[in-house]
Amino acid sequence: MTAAVLDASAVLAVYFNEPGAEPVRTALPGALLSSVNYSEVISKCLDRNESIDAMLRKLATMGLTLIAHDARLARRAGELRPLTKRFGLSLADRACLALAERERLPVLTADRSWRSLGLDVEVRLIR
Repeated sequence: MTAAVLDASAVLAVYFNEPGAEPVRTALPGALLSSVNYSEVISKCLDRNESIDAMLRKLATMGLTLIAHDARLARRAGELRPLTKRFGLSLADRACLALAERERLPVLTADRSWRSLGLDVEVRLIR
C-alpha cells in the first residue's frame, strides 16, 4: 500500500479498468479521496448509466479513505483558483490538490497539466 491522494481520474481508471489503473491499484486500499472528488466520481459513473447501488458497492471494495472537505481545505482550494485558472482546473481538482498539499502526499492523476502548476505537491501521472 502506497500513501497517496487520488484524483477522480485515477479512481475512474480503476473503476472502468482503463489505462493507468495499475499504478492506482498499488495505492489501494487506503488511498485518500476528497469528498468533492467522490462526488465527481459518482457523477461520472452516473453519466455512464451505472446503477447507484452497484457503483457504491464497487467503490467500497476499493478501500478508499474518504476525507471531508472541511473549512480549511475549502479555503485552500479557493486560494488555488488564481494559480490554476489558466490550466482550467475545476473545484474538484483544486480540492484534490489542497488535500495532497495538506497531507504532504503525492497525488495520482491523469491530468498532465498538473505537472506545470508549480505547487509543492508531487504529481504522479497514471498514464
